[in-house]
Amino acid sequence: MKPAIRPWLQLMHPGDWLCVLAALSITLYAAMSLWSPDRPTRAIVRAGGRTVATLPLDRAARYEVRGPLGLTLIEIEPGRARVKSDPGPRQYCVKQGWLSRNGAAAICAPNEVSLQLAGRSETYDSMAY
Repeated sequence: MKPAIRPWLQLMHPGDWLCVLAALSITLYAAMSLWSPDRPTRAIVRAGGRTVATLPLDRAARYEVRGPLGLTLIEIEPGRARVKSDPGPRQYCVKQGWLSRNGAAAICAPNEVSLQLAGRSETYDSMAY
C-alpha cells in the first residue's frame, strides 16, 4: 500500500469497517433497484387508432386483430410479445421480432394495427412528441 494510506488504515476500527460495508451495500442495492429499467407488464394492441386489447405479459397467449387488410396475429410469451403474422406487403412489424423492453412498439401501418409494451411507468420517445 501507499505510505499515505497506511496511517489512515491504522485508525480504522472493526465498527468503522462495518459502517463502510453497510454504506456500500445500501448504495449497491439502491443502484440496482431504483435505476434498473422498468420491465413491461402488459401489451397494448391498437387497431384503427383505438385500443382493442390490453394483454398481460405473465402467460403465453395469442390474439387476432382485424384490420382493413385482414387478420394480424399477436403472440405473447412471458415477458415478451411479437407480431407473428400480418397481411401487410413489407412485413416490417413481423421483422421487428420479439419485443421485450418497456415502450417498445411494432407498427403494422398498412393494416392499421400496432403492438406496444408498457410497464408501471410510462416511457416516452420521439414518437410521443
